[in-house]
Amino acid sequence: MSVFDSALAPIKALTPYLPGKPVEELERELGIAGADKLASNENPLGCSPRVHDAIRRASEHVQLYPDANGFYLKNRLAARLGVSPAQITLGNGSNDVLDLAARTFLDAGTEAVYSQFAFMVYGLVTQACGATAQVARAFDASHPQPCGHDLGAMLALINDRTRLVFIANPNNPTGTWLARDELGEFIDKVPDHIAIVVDEAYFEYVDVPEYPDSLNWLPAHPNLIVTRTFSKIYGLAGLRLGYAISSPELADLFNRVRQPFNGNSLALAAAEAALDDEAFVAHSRETNSAGLRRMQEWLADRGIDFIPSVGNFVSVRFGERSPRVYEALLESGTIVRPIANYGLADFLRISVGTPAQIDRLFERLEPLL
Repeated sequence: MSVFDSALAPIKALTPYLPGKPVEELERELGIAGADKLASNENPLGCSPRVHDAIRRASEHVQLYPDANGFYLKNRLAARLGVSPAQITLGNGSNDVLDLAARTFLDAGTEAVYSQFAFMVYGLVTQACGATAQVARAFDASHPQPCGHDLGAMLALINDRTRLVFIANPNNPTGTWLARDELGEFIDKVPDHIAIVVDEAYFEYVDVPEYPDSLNWLPAHPNLIVTRTFSKIYGLAGLRLGYAISSPELADLFNRVRQPFNGNSLALAAAEAALDDEAFVAHSRETNSAGLRRMQEWLADRGIDFIPSVGNFVSVRFGERSPRVYEALLESGTIVRPIANYGLADFLRISVGTPAQIDRLFERLEPLL
């Protein structure tokens, strides 16, 4: 027995995050080229052409450390979002700022509340801090938002040990979402000393009138933290850059906890360029909306159950066939995502691809049905 066994028990009990299978790995295994990756909710259109130019310019100075405070990007974001630069915390992807929130508020003896089937990182950062997770049962299959957040069940789990609440809107991997009134009422009911993280990684993709912009609640709720990312609609997943918007007081705490230089020079330059190309973002949103609608209609026409989604993915119930469907799609050159590690073994999560990728997905799925 190691002398560290007791102290490291929470860490040893962690189940590492499992990313989607890389395209290069599948192509190497099968000896093929041109595989489609519909597993990690990436932007199939890539990124703005302006990003490539910005990266080339920034690469001329990679011998220098990046701006540790991200001055220019924070100011650009602040102007875009209508907040102060002092309210923004940059992270190495939004996962990093989720971890910052956990390390700021959680330790042994405290608790975090989140929903069943919520983004897996909430549980990982809670456990890594030695805190206890209180997991609220999600809505059942009969609800309009099956497997979605039940805010009443989450509120019931809050007690005097609660320090942090995680909410994903929309949620990954279910694609479910919370409307403005219900989320606003929940935030009003949470005690002010408990921090609330609203994870809006897929914010820019959502196109429903009742979907809220949580930034509007920041002035009245200094315990609110909103997280967003450049990994999804902006197409910068490989550069790892996300951010939190909060009160200046909370941002100051996060900046005390975060690692120095957690946003690299290429990512900072790329993010600024990505923000400037509003036409690319609009095109990405329109392409995704059309693809998501097409995928859900195709599934519905064939009587295949799925969780209605407002993100850039849909989780499809193949039942006990899910592992076989996954392997068969792999062998044909399409990578999707098993989500048994979320407790959804009957489902595969499929990202929205380009029209051509969706065509190939349908061709490869049809004979499996």
